[in-house]
Amino acid sequence: MSVLNSVLTAIVKDGASDIHLRTGSAPAGRVDGEIKRYGESRLTPEHVEAFTREMMSPAMWEHFVQRREADFAYGIPSLARFRVNAYYQRGTIGLIMRVIEEKPIPSFGDLGLPRETFEALAQHERGLILVTGPTGSGKTTTLASILDHINATQPVNIVTLEDPIEVLHRDQLAMISQRELGMDTLSFANGLRASMRQDPDVILIGEMRDKETVEAALSAAQTGHLVFSTLHTQDAIRTVNRIIDFFAPHERDQIRQGLSESVVGIISQRLLPRAGGGRVLGMEILLGTPTVRECIKDAERTEEIKQALLEGGSRGMHTFDQHLAELVSHGKMTPEDAMASATSPHELKIMMMRAQFA
Repeated sequence: MSVLNSVLTAIVKDGASDIHLRTGSAPAGRVDGEIKRYGESRLTPEHVEAFTREMMSPAMWEHFVQRREADFAYGIPSLARFRVNAYYQRGTIGLIMRVIEEKPIPSFGDLGLPRETFEALAQHERGLILVTGPTGSGKTTTLASILDHINATQPVNIVTLEDPIEVLHRDQLAMISQRELGMDTLSFANGLRASMRQDPDVILIGEMRDKETVEAALSAAQTGHLVFSTLHTQDAIRTVNRIIDFFAPHERDQIRQGLSESVVGIISQRLLPRAGGGRVLGMEILLGTPTVRECIKDAERTEEIKQALLEGGSRGMHTFDQHLAELVSHGKMTPEDAMASATSPHELKIMMMRAQFA
């Protein structure tokens, strides 16, 4: 085994989600959200260049030297795949490697997702479902679990547009085509327009990055397709506002109308410190009820979405803070960590006090 593969194997087996290799620092990994260094020996420019050359073809190396940055994939059989970003910093090479472990796709139960709610979301034949949250919050894993459920239970055609492909799906009851940005299509918007000619029932768009992608996604959702995508937003209200902000003021009423007619659900999630170590998933769940649709359609009522969330428990909805209170009551988070993560610490404190006397 090469030195590079030995280093990567040790860090992956320690549970790292990302690996950092750069001149002047010891190899490092992100474990449970924090950077951890491995050993005290600092990597030299020669080390990192050798690692980079080992992972690249000669043509890729020449391209990298000219462009000074590159994105590519690397794999170690029976261990993991990696999505690699190579770059220059202070005249030397740095490598950031996202770990894509080759392991079974987790079920709703494995992830702590409410099974009844997510099975109902997956049964929809049309509409838009968004999974939102910061980088590293588990959006890809949640979407992979939903797609795997559809793949195993419905005879449909699924097309995904991803950057990069992080989870490999194989045909089960469904047929699934996975297309990667830069390799199989030039952009999400282009790939989405092309996918409409590929007889899709379900479409996954890796991220809504621009106006064109949002327009194409809403059009697909309104013409009989179930569309999944992601945004880097923290909650449903911010998600609605972010989508609307892609558009000029004179276009926004029409987009609000289209979004209100299309939305099936918005899942906003974060990975949080678990009591006793590790991470636990915290989330807000908004469903496209008639009240929610009216709040999305009317710009003056967007903030009323929070009240719909607070009162929607019987339908499977809840705010992020309501879920934090539930995690604390089940012993999955400490009250201190929950308070530090809360959207409104004051409201969460009241919820936890009520739970104590329930």
